[in-house]
Order: sequence, then C-alpha cells, then structure tokens
Amino acid sequence: MNYNAILDATIELGYHLAINGAETYRVEESINRIMASYKIAAEVFAIPNCLIVTIVPPDGSPITRMRRIGHHGNDLDAVEQLSNLSRKICAETPDPEIVITLLQQTVQNQKRYPLMLYLLGNFFVASGFSLIFGSSYADSIWAGVCGIVVGLISKLMDRWHTNPFFKTISASFVMALLVYFSRYINISGNSDTIIIGALMLLVPGLLFTNAMRDIIYGDTNSGVNRIVQVFLTAAALALGTGAAYTLSGSLWSITTNAEVLKHGLVVECIACFLGSLGFAISFNIHGKGSVLCAIGGVITWLTYYLLITLNTGDIAAYFLATCVAALYSEIMARVRKCPAISYLVISLFPLIPGAGVYYATSYAVKGNMTGFANQGMLTLSIAGIMAVGIILISTVFRLISVRQILKTKSLKKGSH
Repeated sequence: MNYNAILDATIELGYHLAINGAETYRVEESINRIMASYKIAAEVFAIPNCLIVTIVPPDGSPITRMRRIGHHGNDLDAVEQLSNLSRKICAETPDPEIVITLLQQTVQNQKRYPLMLYLLGNFFVASGFSLIFGSSYADSIWAGVCGIVVGLISKLMDRWHTNPFFKTISASFVMALLVYFSRYINISGNSDTIIIGALMLLVPGLLFTNAMRDIIYGDTNSGVNRIVQVFLTAAALALGTGAAYTLSGSLWSITTNAEVLKHGLVVECIACFLGSLGFAISFNIHGKGSVLCAIGGVITWLTYYLLITLNTGDIAAYFLATCVAALYSEIMARVRKCPAISYLVISLFPLIPGAGVYYATSYAVKGNMTGFANQGMLTLSIAGIMAVGIILISTVFRLISVRQILKTKSLKKGSH
C-alpha cells in the first residue's frame, strides 16, 4: 500500500472539512476512521488553525504530515459532502490513488449559490428577524435592504482577503450608518430593530455552536479558541455599530423610536421560517435540507414563544428551546445520515442573542454603564444556558452512539 498517498489524501480531506466549518472532533474522527478502515495506526491532532497526522506503517517508521488551516468558512453543504465521502472510503477502502481522485472530484463538484440568491438569503434573514424583534412591515423591508448591503460588503472583503475582525467592523459600521441616515431623513422608523435584524448576519452562530461541540468532545483547546473568536466578533460588532452611532450623532441629529411592535404568532413563525431559510442559503445548504433546517428554526422559536407565554422565564425558555433545537438536529442527522451541525446551527439562530449584543453596545456608547452591565450579564447568561442545552442533548446522543458501537463490536466478537 502507498502509505504516503493515503496520508496525503486523508490530511487533505481533513483540511477541507476544517476550512468549510466542520467541528474539530469531526475532522479528527473522519481521519481516524479512514485510517482504521485501512488498518493503519494513526495519531491525529487538530486545532482550528493546524492539522497534524502521524501514521505508523508495518515497518515501524512513522510518517507525519502537517497542514496549516487558514480562514474557516461557512459551507455546510461541503461539510456534508466530505463527511459522506469519508463514510464511503471507510466502507469501500479503495486504493489510495482513487481516494485522492474522489476527494478532488468532491471538492470540484461542490455546489454554491449564485450571488443574487445569496443576497436574497441575506434579505430574508434581516427582514425576517427584524420582524421577530418588533419592527414594522416597512422597517422589515428596509432591514432586508441593509442585509443586502452587509452581504455585498462581506463578499467584497472576502475578495480582498480581509481578516474577519475588520470585515465585521466594516459591515456593521456601514450598515448602521445607513440605518441612522435613513432614520434622519424619515425613510425608516425604529432604527434599533432594523440594525438588530441586519446584525444577525454577522453574529457568529456557527463559531459558537462548534465551540460548544468541541468542548463536549474534549477538544478544549479548540473550543476555547473558538470562544475567543466569538468574543472578538462580538467586540467587532460593538465597535462598528458604536462608531456609526457616534459619527451619526456628530453629523446630524438622530432619534430612535423605542416602540417595539408585537406581531401575531403566525406572522412571527413565517418570519422565522424565511429568516432561517435565508441562513440556510448563507451557509450554502442545498435541497430539502435547507427547508428542514428552516423548519427546525420555526420549531425552536415556537417552543420559546410558548414557554414565554406560559411565564417560565427567559432563562428557562432559552434552555428548553435550545434542548428542542439540539434534539431536532440529532434526530434529523440520524434520519438523513448527515452531520447534525447543519440543523443545529440554523435551528439555534432564532435564539442567538443578537439583540442583547446590540443593546449592551448601545448602553455603553451612551455612557449608561449600569444598563451595559445588566444587558451584558443577561446576554452572557443566555449564551451560557444555551451552551448547557447543547451539551446536555449532544452528550446523551453521544453516549447512545458509543453504546451502540460497543454492542455491535460485542456481537461481532460473539459471532466469531
């Protein structure tokens, strides 16, 4: 067997999984399972920016490869296709040269939405979630336009290979400045709900979800690394919107309309479906999977809505709704035999505290440190309780999976 070829192929597969947004444990597990299917002893170490694989052929001479991992994307369809390829390799164990060819074909055949459809997804996200946060129908349309602006700036920054921190600051600053100007010339009403809806496009939902799942599976270094990136992104959002507010106040007199509208349950569910579908497009999820992800978002929001109606309290409602989202994602992953991350990240977006980040920033810019501290602690509490919900459900399903694997191995030994 060409051990160098199989090592090159597997580390390349792990690299593509990582840059498209896969969890650290998925990268390591995919490589380990492929090596085990070829009966090759392997050690795999992955962190968000580096992948190292060492194998020990029968002659006892170890071979090591290291691959640096750059900026991580949000292409969950690619993660699904690469995971399917990993399963296929494990089942068929083709020649290493064929593995390389299969990987090249999978990478070349990855589907991507055209720019116009991507921008339409951004419109759905900003418009849908601004309605949920209490904007009027007219303001939700303007939020959708601002979402398109965010998408265009993000694409431009990606083309210039700008780092994520500066890209987030730039997009949030231009978007918020546009909203405040539209409020000044009376095109829009409640600038807060418009900005919050558009900011949802920049909230690091995938980073947060992957961080929690990495910690679940013992990849603490990767989990902490991603959590730091989450806080940096939140800081970038704060800097961008805060700078826009300060500049707007010096250029023209702006007022914010504090009125937040309450729409009916049906309207909010439709808005949530469109917003979640927009996120599915943004994360490059194709086919009926995108619709199923959006349905997960609606189920999560409906659960939260009903719990709040029953006066369970914010924290309890967030926790139980997160558990429902995690349960839905684990079930769909097993039914459709694909990674749970696609369903989990989209289903959780209706609960992501984007409004909390914005209002905490707003209090800080206005010098209200008490409001900033209170809103900041509430936002952190929501994020923390959501993490507990994800960990709880994922751990239960992980234990079930391990038990099934051990049971299968026991039956195989018994048959021999």
